[in-house]
Amino acid sequence: MTDIQQGKFMISTDPSRLQFDVIYDFLANRSYWATGISRETLKKQMEHSTLHFGLYEGENQIGYAQVLTNYTSFAYLGNVFVLEEYRGQGLSKWLMATILSHPDLQVIRRWLLATRDAHGLYRQFGFTELSKPETIMEKYDDDAIRR
Repeated sequence: MTDIQQGKFMISTDPSRLQFDVIYDFLANRSYWATGISRETLKKQMEHSTLHFGLYEGENQIGYAQVLTNYTSFAYLGNVFVLEEYRGQGLSKWLMATILSHPDLQVIRRWLLATRDAHGLYRQFGFTELSKPETIMEKYDDDAIRR
């Protein structure tokens, strides 16, 4: 478990600290990628995620990210957010730096994520468009999380 303090903010990988209602409200109602996700689907998704990174101001959760990984060759970064009222303070950069420096994730060969609008943030941490898109395939169903 990792707890890192920066001023009045903290990032923790302790899953017992996660505030499900905060995460659910943001993803279901304010994100473009998970709008309409059911509580049950999100619970299942979180139960089967490998690492959770909660961002807190005091006891209040203000951000989140999850990593799905086998701890050796692959990691998928998803559901990354900082609540709107906390943006512009460098918290998303700090969250990304904390995730990528996590000791259990140092041998990851391939990181993947999907974003519509945060390319600038992720480029700062070495993410690029696919270097070999011909080697990556997907089966995509945008409505699946709402079923």
